[in-house]
Amino acid sequence: MTVTFNHTIIAAKDRNDSARFFRELLELAEAPSWGPFTNIQLSDGVLLQFAEPPVEIQMQHYAFLIDDELFDRAYRRLCDRGTEHWADPQMRRPGEINNEHGGRGVYFKDPAGHAIELITRPYL
Repeated sequence: MTVTFNHTIIAAKDRNDSARFFRELLELAEAPSWGPFTNIQLSDGVLLQFAEPPVEIQMQHYAFLIDDELFDRAYRRLCDRGTEHWADPQMRRPGEINNEHGGRGVYFKDPAGHAIELITRPYL
């Protein structure tokens, strides 16, 4: 059997709000949810499970590789919502995207404060 990434739990202040944010931004269908999890499933089958832990949430970084057309639509949604975004992870280039690694990228924060990156080309 080969190794593939199957699922992860993402801490959220409001699990439904976080799942809805990603579903709308990345144009994903709803997925079955159970117990303390509100789930979304990526096109490759990876399951993102949002949960509300009883502790302070520590920021994590999540990067999503998407095609150019979805990037255009997602970036337009970020701008239309007035979501603060940057071209760089150090947050020194506000309101911009980058053109690194032969593609485009943008950084922003999700409703729980996690650092999110959208890229159109993989780093390697």
